[in-house]
Amino acid sequence: MKKIALCLLSIMLLTSCGNESSKMSEGNNEFAVVTLQGATADLQTSYPATIKGMQDIEIRPKVAGYLTKLLVDEGATVRKGQPLFLIDSEQYQAAVKNAEAQIRVIKANIASQALTVQNKRMLFEQKIISNYDMQMAENTLESLKAQLASAEAGLMSARDNLRWCTVTSPSNGVVGNIPYRVGSLVSASNAEPLTTVSNIDQMYVYFSMTEKQLLTLTRTQGGVSTALGNMPAVTLKLADGSEFSKSGVVSTVSGVIDPNTGAVQMRATFDNAGHVLRSGGTGSILIPTHAENAIIIPQKATYEIQNKKFVYVLGAGNKVQSREIEVLVQNDGQNYVVSSGLKAGEKIVVDGVNKLKNDMVITPITPQQAAAAEKKAKQALKDGKMPGQD
Repeated sequence: MKKIALCLLSIMLLTSCGNESSKMSEGNNEFAVVTLQGATADLQTSYPATIKGMQDIEIRPKVAGYLTKLLVDEGATVRKGQPLFLIDSEQYQAAVKNAEAQIRVIKANIASQALTVQNKRMLFEQKIISNYDMQMAENTLESLKAQLASAEAGLMSARDNLRWCTVTSPSNGVVGNIPYRVGSLVSASNAEPLTTVSNIDQMYVYFSMTEKQLLTLTRTQGGVSTALGNMPAVTLKLADGSEFSKSGVVSTVSGVIDPNTGAVQMRATFDNAGHVLRSGGTGSILIPTHAENAIIIPQKATYEIQNKKFVYVLGAGNKVQSREIEVLVQNDGQNYVVSSGLKAGEKIVVDGVNKLKNDMVITPITPQQAAAAEKKAKQALKDGKMPGQD
């Protein structure tokens, strides 16, 4: 009797396990499915960006000498031609005086030689001196005139050096860091510039797109120039999380793809009348996408093979079929806007797509049901129960 009882108990346990396995199998065959509908797409794609002034001009001295005075401070707003630094000018003043004196001497010599030539010509006409003496006198005069031209060029150079002792701003802008102080010896060969003047009335904001994103953008728009022309106004998100008050325009795209990063640099231009933006800052460029009657799907509903995106479409008899789709470059990090491959009214699997195969029959459930089942399973594990156990 005991053996019979044990056999019956074993049969009951096997049957129970079979039922549990069947329940688990059925549960594992359930996948969240949604019916696609047209919707308004308002997405933003974020790209890390660096901010630079329209002109970041390094201010370097053209002459060597000791700094005698700083006429501006870091962060000062300056205008074109405004003096910034003074360099000791004593040696350059002396050079100017020496050049002026040399010119006076040469001019006096020219005047004397001109009289000599005049006298020699009279003697030559009277055949008192030879042609050789006449030519030598004239050549000496021409040589002195050449010396005068050289001395005048030297004077001009000396005056330029004296003028360059006052270092001025080449444009309107804001003064950057000043690494040198009064008494520092500076020259054109210094590693660091005296300062940098940034023209920040307009700012250039640089960001990068991947080669793949650029190709997708140009193919859908019909070329880079058309794509730039059709790009909407962009927004600049600042380092503190706030958005810059004015929108910008994407104005250029680099013609070279960086072989190290596989990215291409793009540039947006922003007006900066209030000088809120400063050269060297960072932020993010937000590119918006707006589309009517767009098909929007979760990114988790897709999978990739060789850089192509696919989804599983639910067909007759609850069979799923893989289908290639194309999506817009712009996305919000969670959803894609489908440009081709899907249409409203079709059903796709939105979760667990890595478990699916073509022609696989599934039990479709709603995303809400899937979320509830997942919550129940987690609670069961927390309570120490097997899935499906009451």
